[in-house]
Amino acid sequence: MDSQSAVEVVRADGRTQPRAPRATPAEAAAGDWVVVTVPLKNYRQVPVAPLAGKVVLDTNNYYPERDGRIAELDSEETTTSELLRRHLPDSQVVKAFNNIFYAHLAALARPSGAADRSALPTAGDDPEAKAAATRLLDLLGYDALDAGPLADSWRFQRDTPAYVVPYAKNPQGRGISMDDPGASADFATLRAALAAAERG
Repeated sequence: MDSQSAVEVVRADGRTQPRAPRATPAEAAAGDWVVVTVPLKNYRQVPVAPLAGKVVLDTNNYYPERDGRIAELDSEETTTSELLRRHLPDSQVVKAFNNIFYAHLAALARPSGAADRSALPTAGDDPEAKAAATRLLDLLGYDALDAGPLADSWRFQRDTPAYVVPYAKNPQGRGISMDDPGASADFATLRAALAAAERG
């Protein structure tokens, strides 16, 4: 992976720029939000200087079979988003979009006020950055549930009740089938899932 594939440009209207996957770091930094979606093992390849001062939405998840073992995550002394924030010390990192299957993200978007609109969790340490993430989620068709600081983002990481399953029509344990059509998840459903998360 090269650094040009590590960032995506998102405009204020919620649309990605036409060639976002091939954007240079400088082009990505021109967006209103920057979404980082890389295999976690490559997070150190995300360019630092161009993202200074930017709201960076972290969608990463830890898959040891893909990423190798990361001792700090295995010992639960940190979270995936805290690793990225440490790498991007001058960016405002917000955890978002990591807990929903990509097909459900497209299928479940609804306009503001819709009875079956779903909520997605966010976590971050900067209130303004979380507000910016909430605006983007709203543009894309989702309500945002503030799940606390980055240190609490483990509550919707992989293998927790809030990961993937709340948006599944036919959940299979903590997973889903790839052809699951999806189902809306409101604030109450998501709050219950976050509260049920346990470490260790």
